[in-house]
Amino acid sequence: MSSEHVISLAENAIYTLLLIAGPLLILAVAVGLIISIFQATTQIQEQTLAFVPKIIAVLVGLVFFGPWMLNLIVDFTVNIFQNLNQFAG
Repeated sequence: MSSEHVISLAENAIYTLLLIAGPLLILAVAVGLIISIFQATTQIQEQTLAFVPKIIAVLVGLVFFGPWMLNLIVDFTVNIFQNLNQFAG
């Protein structure tokens, strides 16, 4: 297995990881920013006010993005298994 092949495989793995984690992370950051602005304007400093909406937003994001994320993971895994003979030899 050549070094170019290993780098290509690692590049595909990182790209797939970013595609899978990206939407949920962006959603959590956006909700956190909105809650932080709300807390700063109202001077409410409750920890659960920042934590609970993020969890709910990520769970809703999983409902919407879950099938797409699962499809990406399955495609990547199938690609790995189909090219398994190149990795071993």
